[in-house]
Amino acid sequence: MTKMPKNSSTQRELAFPSSSQTLCPIARVQDVVGDRWTVLVLRELFLGNRRFEEIQIQTQATPQMVASRLKKLESDGLVERRIYSQRPPRHEYCLTEMGVAFHPVFLALRAWGETWFKSNDEEVAIQYIHVPCGQDPGLGPDCRSCAKVMRRGELSAKLSAPYGAERQARLDAFKGR
Repeated sequence: MTKMPKNSSTQRELAFPSSSQTLCPIARVQDVVGDRWTVLVLRELFLGNRRFEEIQIQTQATPQMVASRLKKLESDGLVERRIYSQRPPRHEYCLTEMGVAFHPVFLALRAWGETWFKSNDEEVAIQYIHVPCGQDPGLGPDCRSCAKVMRRGELSAKLSAPYGAERQARLDAFKGR
């Protein structure tokens, strides 16, 4: 049974995106999150970056690319735009229930990348602590210490020193432009 977001324009449009007239759930998901920039935007939202500029800096996408991905994620029901300043009008982007439900997929992508695309001397880029048990949960989706499912709200993230430095260098380069 497919869960439809409460804010979708029609269930038919979400169930059958225009670019994919298929019953295949993988093809449907690919229509929503199947490009590099969308996945990186979601990464930033999962890391707690909600503002446009923060997302742009860390994805290294053009403003137009970030704007189009955020609009698509909003129209697909994964992201909600909220105003945080009236003058000038400024928005932040928050994950909806559907967006938060993508977190296990994000963890699976992270685990696959950490397992297959790193050299043996590289450390894990994002170290999580599973708050309920206070331990390193491993690459998931279940905590290797307490065997419970890793939920986004129960994970505390700490960036490795090299990954933190990489992200800081992006911020510094952006500010220096």
